[in-house]
Amino acid sequence: MMSSVNDGLILAARLLLAALFLIFGWRKLRDYSGTVHQLVQLGAPMPVLAAALAIVMELPVAFAVAVGAFARVATLLLVLYTFGTALIGHRYWTLTGADRVDSMDGFYKNVSIIGGFLLLYVTGAGKYSIDEFLISR
Repeated sequence: MMSSVNDGLILAARLLLAALFLIFGWRKLRDYSGTVHQLVQLGAPMPVLAAALAIVMELPVAFAVAVGAFARVATLLLVLYTFGTALIGHRYWTLTGADRVDSMDGFYKNVSIIGGFLLLYVTGAGKYSIDEFLISR
């Protein structure tokens, strides 16, 4: 009984972790030029390439996490990506006042998301996943 509860919770965790990336990845894809502009404003290196990379990470890689396909690899990719976005997009240590607080919130939310991905890496995709389906064949 407990195993099925755990597998259900792992599925929920995968879906919840991926949802953020899928929603914002879709927005980035629909407004690619706006995404590039935002990355220019943030001082991201190679903003055109960075926008394309963001879309790849936030759509197919996050989708892989959601469905549990190559989940451990996809999870590690999103750990690195989320850490990179924290460093590029939430440099609170360079800001003051309310901007600093807002950016600090974003940075530590990213750190928390990384924690969720690391836990998912340890548990694996669970029973309700493509990974499990492929292993059990």
